[in-house]
Amino acid sequence: MASRVDVTPAAADLMRQLRGQHGPLMFHQSGGCCDGSSPMCYLEGEFRTGASDVLLQSLAIEGVPEPITFWMSAAQFALWKHTHLTVDVVPGRGSGFSLEAPEGFRFLIRSRLLTEAELAELG
Repeated sequence: MASRVDVTPAAADLMRQLRGQHGPLMFHQSGGCCDGSSPMCYLEGEFRTGASDVLLQSLAIEGVPEPITFWMSAAQFALWKHTHLTVDVVPGRGSGFSLEAPEGFRFLIRSRLLTEAELAELG
């Protein structure tokens, strides 16, 4: 089944840790203003989404009781709609706004173009 967003095992581990520390999580893909184009991790509902945002996917992470939503602004999605995103984690300091900031790691996005078959399946 085609997806717009996947998560590496290392990113899933950090998500489980953050979920245990803080509660339900959400992501919003930064558009590049303050934090480059980093995926930003927040408490669910802490970042207000609305008509100008697109829900790319609800991520089911083993060991996390509720899906983790992954959002992007509609304007950014118009440019990235052909892109598959993989949330990964690397050593380093995350954004001051993102929950992983004090953990010594930061989330990042690895991307590739969706295949024609994936695009057709996703609609």
